[in-house]
Amino acid sequence: MAPGYKPVGEYRPVGWMQWPDNPDYSFQFMRVLGAAQEGASTVSECFQVGTRIIPGDDESWYGEWTAMGHRNKKRAEEALAQNYVQTARDNWLRAANYFRSAEFFLHHDDPRRLELLDLIEGCSFEYLRRMEPAGEVIKVPYEDGAHLDAYFLRAPYALDRHPVVICFGGLDEFKDELLHEITRHAFARGLSLLLVDLPGQGATLRRQKLTVRVDTEVPVGACVDYLQSRPDVDPDRIALYGASLGGFYAPRAASFEHRLKAVVSDGAIWNLQRSVQSSNYDPTRIAVRHAHWVFGVPGYGTEEGLAALMKKFGELSLEGIQQQIRCPYLIAEGECDFAGFEFAVESYEYSKAHGQDVTFKVFTAEETGAAHCQIDNPTLGMEYICDWLADKLGVDQTALPALLLKPFR
Repeated sequence: MAPGYKPVGEYRPVGWMQWPDNPDYSFQFMRVLGAAQEGASTVSECFQVGTRIIPGDDESWYGEWTAMGHRNKKRAEEALAQNYVQTARDNWLRAANYFRSAEFFLHHDDPRRLELLDLIEGCSFEYLRRMEPAGEVIKVPYEDGAHLDAYFLRAPYALDRHPVVICFGGLDEFKDELLHEITRHAFARGLSLLLVDLPGQGATLRRQKLTVRVDTEVPVGACVDYLQSRPDVDPDRIALYGASLGGFYAPRAASFEHRLKAVVSDGAIWNLQRSVQSSNYDPTRIAVRHAHWVFGVPGYGTEEGLAALMKKFGELSLEGIQQQIRCPYLIAEGECDFAGFEFAVESYEYSKAHGQDVTFKVFTAEETGAAHCQIDNPTLGMEYICDWLADKLGVDQTALPALLLKPFR
């Protein structure tokens, strides 16, 4: 190495840090880069964008990822014009993820958020239309005439009724990212999916202004009602998956919604207030600005607003609640999770002490997948999680090839 050489990025136990001095930008970059394994980015395109972004410059971040999204969208449209359907599908999936990333650092009231949401969903819709069988754009009936925006994806097997997993993200992940993150792994294991934007997420937040509610059993119950109304769903084999803050939403819902047959926390959030207070809490970080928006707490940047947000965080605790879960429960956790590995241990020990059927899967830095929600190697996380779900929903994976309708990707 030449004297005075300073690498642009470095590999750490938590994964690749493109800009070691900027953890927010580095984490989001790693998030897009990891999607290459699932077909929602390419390595070279990610690193090309990475060389053009000025770390800390939100306009630079927005502009470069937006340009990459349009590049892939244009390729998709040109491919479709020549009937190259597979190439079009692949490019629409990547475009949707690049547009999703472009949105991340914009302020919540920036009109470009809605412009990007239209692009994200537009590309996702084109992708869904060309799945086999075609994915469905769903509006799950909710409260007071509102709905939950969702995608229903039926696994390509000759079954009258399918096991289904309801999936959602957390503070900032929504249904269109889950489209590439979990679908391939779930389909390979015979699992259909309902990818949903809960209140405080995705289109449900951005278009209907529905913010987070603590009693997540209400929107999840609406999803179960919807699924049980479908003739192609097995009403006795419905499971629940939540990532990041969804690692609170999912077990909270399962504590009261007992029609669920299994539940997963991908990154357990045992007590949000304690997690935040223990993680070198910095009120200037992007997560704080985002939390004010999704929780509907005004006053970002003020002491009063921050105090109100911390009070709201205090409502998101599973102590005294989690023992009501009746179905098998999986906690998947990276040992370097910034939300606090020790709280995942506490959650697991609490369930064990209450005699629950709980599994604790730890991803280490040595094997990779040690970051929050295995963002540094999401494939490892999804392989384990979907195998566990298939087992709990009674899927015999050895019997699936004989039931396959068409090959899938």
